[in-house]
Amino acid sequence: MAMTDPLGDMLTRIRNGQEARHGSVISPSSRLRKNVLAVLKREGFIRDYSLQDVREGVKELKIQLKYNDGSPVIHEISRVSKPGRRVYSGIKDLSRFYNGLGIAILSTPRGVLSDAEARDQNVGGEVLCQVF
Repeated sequence: MAMTDPLGDMLTRIRNGQEARHGSVISPSSRLRKNVLAVLKREGFIRDYSLQDVREGVKELKIQLKYNDGSPVIHEISRVSKPGRRVYSGIKDLSRFYNGLGIAILSTPRGVLSDAEARDQNVGGEVLCQVF
């Protein structure tokens, strides 16, 4: 069966894996998912991720979750722009999430960036998700 929101599925797998205190979770691979995971790793919300071959032409991502003194580093991870309602924001209109403690991940013409990186490059785009 086709998935309507692959990024939302990956975020839910991360949320559920941390709730269950798993060390890692597995998600099907795509370019957008890898780019979002790269931003999460740069910002320190996950330990690492790796690409694994399942069989010919099928790959999956193994996401190493991060904990601090037994509690998950990611307190909240939510999808903002959904398939039924896309949310776009210019850089001047982009509000800070949890007063700057959380991040928003944007899909911009310059790639998938965190809100701080987008502000540095002065570029807006589609707000994919928010992480705190």
